[in-house]
Amino acid sequence: MRIGEAVVMGSEGLDALLTTLIELGYETRGPVVRDGAIMPGPVREVADLPVGTHDVQAPGRYGLEQSDDDTVFAWAVGPGSWKAEFFPPSQELWHSTVDGESVTTTTPDLDMPPLAIVGARPCELAALAVLDRVLLDGAFPDPRYAARRDGTFLVTAECGSPAATCFCTSMGTGPGADSGFDLALTELNDDDGHRFVVRIGSDRGAEVLAAVPVSEVTAADLAARDRVLSSSGDLIDRRLETRGLADLLARNLEHPRWDEVADRCLACGNCTLVCPTCFCSDVSDTTDLTGDVHRQRTWASCFDLDHSHLHGGPVRSSTSSRYRQWLTHKLSTWWDQFDTSGCVGCGRCIAWCPVGIDLTEEAAAIRETDGAVRSLSTAPGRAR
Repeated sequence: MRIGEAVVMGSEGLDALLTTLIELGYETRGPVVRDGAIMPGPVREVADLPVGTHDVQAPGRYGLEQSDDDTVFAWAVGPGSWKAEFFPPSQELWHSTVDGESVTTTTPDLDMPPLAIVGARPCELAALAVLDRVLLDGAFPDPRYAARRDGTFLVTAECGSPAATCFCTSMGTGPGADSGFDLALTELNDDDGHRFVVRIGSDRGAEVLAAVPVSEVTAADLAARDRVLSSSGDLIDRRLETRGLADLLARNLEHPRWDEVADRCLACGNCTLVCPTCFCSDVSDTTDLTGDVHRQRTWASCFDLDHSHLHGGPVRSSTSSRYRQWLTHKLSTWWDQFDTSGCVGCGRCIAWCPVGIDLTEEAAAIRETDGAVRSLSTAPGRAR
């Protein structure tokens, strides 16, 4: 088997794939049902995956439904992205211990088993590629991210069940995957049975698949895969017009829409927490009664008042300025920094916004009234 080749495997082959990865020393993780949502978790066999589970999503709404079918990947995305595997919500950077007049500083061991992710969506592969640009491929790579990312084996599950909040087709990140994976699965469940079309994306993928029971792919299998992806794309009716979007937002920083959305926005930061590409963090030191110091890095959000705090206070004190910062960074200035969009169209920010704010609607509203400017108050303390 070689890169670009496709084969077919059944459910027993998926079990064998997980077993093979475990035997090769990989820490295997995939989507699991936990706390009423599909979340990343440890998987060792097909039974650990969300078999027969389907999700229902809408602005401000998420839920799961269980059926008797044996589909494994018939859902979109949950609130937990794979970002947390490589860039944890909280992480110790170092700690120091005081012993008399001696101070010893130690850092966590970055040596860990390689990670295998089975069931990442194509939009999540795109999100990891964005994080790689920021945390791995820049002038100053993050050593913790790099250590965890090194040697990762990625098995993507192409999407046949998009949610109503998805807009990956607008961002070119789904429902199928063209690159960024070791193996790509497309789940088929039709008159010819339940099976997976498997495409090989790397030499490692070919080596692992050699230990898995597979059969020759047929023209009918490939046609069925095409139908699944085509149907999935047709189901996605949410759109984000990306043509000229970065410049559009850059010239509408004083648009009245920012205040309109601020009337609904709770500045809770949910959108940044579920976003698979947001990477802002804060560093804090804590000291216990013995004098030991622990330095932690935790996720931060541009919706936090302290996020823009300088010597005189927060630069962005209004909710409108903080929402504008998030949206324009994601869709506009990210291009200036990293030559890519910061959005992959997964729709998490729409589903997990408590009031159902939809960034595609906000961008469309600004586009419809491009250039509209409302006079702004110049009262002291009103940060824009």
